[in-house]
Amino acid sequence: MSHDPRLNYHALAPKSARALSQFSFAAGGPDKKLKELVNLRVSQINGCAFCIDMHWADLLKMGMEARHVNAVAGWREAGRFFSEREQAALNWAEAVNAVPQRSPSDEDFAAMQEHFSDEEIAELTFSVGAIRAWNMLNASFRMPVPEVPYTAG
Repeated sequence: MSHDPRLNYHALAPKSARALSQFSFAAGGPDKKLKELVNLRVSQINGCAFCIDMHWADLLKMGMEARHVNAVAGWREAGRFFSEREQAALNWAEAVNAVPQRSPSDEDFAAMQEHFSDEEIAELTFSVGAIRAWNMLNASFRMPVPEVPYTAG
């Protein structure tokens, strides 16, 4: 299988790419670090190397230690690195990302309600939708991982 990029969707569909960028920035979350943790985890699940590289680098720039960032893929077993709030968000992100194979359970939602307001849950869920769209595009069109991690904005 070739790993060559298939096409430059930014150049071919600039209005759509801009709209998705605007959506990504508008979709919030309780804080930037948590949004980046969620973005990294969803990107890992979806196999988007471009996004994994970007969000890993963003978390390091925010001061998160490399060991902590590397534990995101195994966050359930590495609970000491993640607060209950972060664990609830990571679990929710995985459940939302799994639709339609699985839907977030009442227990998943209750865990979120313990740590987040309804507004924060809605924003974080929009963030999952945004990163999922980027993952789909980048993986489908084989967006290459750049020499230096991409910085959004």
